[in-house]
Amino acid sequence: MAKITFIGLGNMGGPMASNLIKAGHEVTVFDLSKAAVEALVAEGAKTSDTAHSAADGAECVITMLPAGQHVEAVYLGDDGLLARLPADTLIIDSSTIAPETARGVAEAAKEKNLPFIDAPVSGGVGGAKAGTLTFICGGEEDTFNRAKPILEAMGKNIFHAGPHGAGQVAKICNNMLLAILMSGTSEALALGAKNGLDPAVLSEIMKQSSGGNWALNVYNPWPGVMEGAPASRDYQGGFLVKLMTKDLGLAFDNAVKNQASIPMGSLARNLFQLHAGQGNEDLDFSSIQRLYRGE
Repeated sequence: MAKITFIGLGNMGGPMASNLIKAGHEVTVFDLSKAAVEALVAEGAKTSDTAHSAADGAECVITMLPAGQHVEAVYLGDDGLLARLPADTLIIDSSTIAPETARGVAEAAKEKNLPFIDAPVSGGVGGAKAGTLTFICGGEEDTFNRAKPILEAMGKNIFHAGPHGAGQVAKICNNMLLAILMSGTSEALALGAKNGLDPAVLSEIMKQSSGGNWALNVYNPWPGVMEGAPASRDYQGGFLVKLMTKDLGLAFDNAVKNQASIPMGSLARNLFQLHAGQGNEDLDFSSIQRLYRGE
């Protein structure tokens, strides 16, 4: 078992750290939210007043942070963790950030002889709680192999996508597709309801037909159709609209840099930005259904 420091205990990070504790690892946690920290301490985690002191003595540091600027703030500069961690401390960043940001942190870590992988996740809050997340990793193969046993305590599918930054590229492609699927599913359900169809019946029809997709199968956006889905608890929790909007922005920026055409991704970005701007940024991203219902 390893001594692990986990920084970032949001909707995803909290359950991930919890699963590391359940797997028998010695986990020290840090977050600006006192309630999030206390919840993990109640499960057996240790804590500290700062990210620096929380990482003292760690064999592995895992971060799960909202955006690239937070990752850079934690790791880089004279006050960053890279300046303090002993050589050979394993670093796993599971935040979803721009590929070039991940590569920049990886290069800075390499200068300090600190093995680093970018390991963003897919699977949502449900997957984080169940320990069935998909980890999409970028980095050197030996670092990936070293990290894999730790990741397996939190996930079911562990992929090595390629070199540093590759995990982030794969993740933003996945989330762009997810946004397109959720938007399209919401649009189809709203059209059916306008014609008097029961959204639950229509969902079952489409699940068993060519329109079947992840949103219909496990994350239905129509309220009351799927027990346990965010839509059935007023879109609370889950993967927030503001985070999906951020990820779609990452996909758009990457497409511009690489001269790639993403007409559907761009439309999804505009739809989610419009939805966020109407006061929905802290709801689950499946609340895009409200946009199609005129709410």
